Amino acid sequence: MRLAPLLALAVLLMPRPALAAQFREEAVSVSIPSGKLAGTLMLPDGAGPFPVALIIAGSGPTDRNGNSPPLVTVSAYQKLAQGLAARGIATLRYDKRSIGASAVTQPESDVRFDDFVDDALALTALLERDNRFTSVAIIGHSEGSLIGIVAAERDPRVSALVSLEGAGRNLATIIDEQIQQNPNNPPALVNEVKAINASLLGGKTVSNVDPLLAAMYRPSVQPFVISEFRYDPAREIAKLTIPVLIVHGSTDVQVSAKDAQALEAADPSARVLNVPGMNHVLIDAPADWKANISTYSNADAPLSAPLVPGIAGFLLAPTAK
Repeated sequence: MRLAPLLALAVLLMPRPALAAQFREEAVSVSIPSGKLAGTLMLPDGAGPFPVALIIAGSGPTDRNGNSPPLVTVSAYQKLAQGLAARGIATLRYDKRSIGASAVTQPESDVRFDDFVDDALALTALLERDNRFTSVAIIGHSEGSLIGIVAAERDPRVSALVSLEGAGRNLATIIDEQIQQNPNNPPALVNEVKAINASLLGGKTVSNVDPLLAAMYRPSVQPFVISEFRYDPAREIAKLTIPVLIVHGSTDVQVSAKDAQALEAADPSARVLNVPGMNHVLIDAPADWKANISTYSNADAPLSAPLVPGIAGFLLAPTAK
């Protein structure tokens, strides 16, 4: 009679069999005029063919997983790719030029916004030549949203677009708001940013920049900023004739609800996914600015629960215009 509890305990302590893998990964490399781009293709388990989405990263030194250490270490793109693979959708995520394993010889001062668009187009073309895929969509996060919108305009074979926390207004306006929202920024610095943005918006570079702003406005990067300031996301998304999903989290302190609304107004047929409590790096976070930003380095944080099902549902059954 005493054996039953012991046997039950033995069963509980026995190692459980490993779950079957829901995805597999392949290294990807594609040549571009100034070097190469490197990325990771994640394929769902099974024979396929599958729909595939190109994940385009946001601004700054962001790698294929969505990280920019030490500030951002959530690995949001990797987690998104895994979640989509579990639902039968393949993805390709890549290191931006001069980040991670993507190497280019082009001087920084010669890089323009359209170079990032061309990078995305080189990768959509690679996916479109692969008979393992039934369709090629784009998921663009933050700055990657605008890159993806313009790339989708230029590649008629792109089947759908997901704008993920993308700006709906000119980047100069967004930066002005972001710099003012940070309680650590003194008024003098806020005013300098606004003055620099006004100059760059007019196509004129600025010679004297506070060292604290060098990462954003060093002389070698100003021509790139000028080239991006020429684009209006709402005007560009209005040109698309493919299904569009606009995703916005309610606690995003970098891109506001006004941006999602501007995109939706420009493309009334787009589907909208509002995610309560989701911040800019796609995880649950409080609305308080400091507390929100502190979550960016939480590597263990899962993506906000509605995000992957919402994107997957759209990609598997996009609504045509």
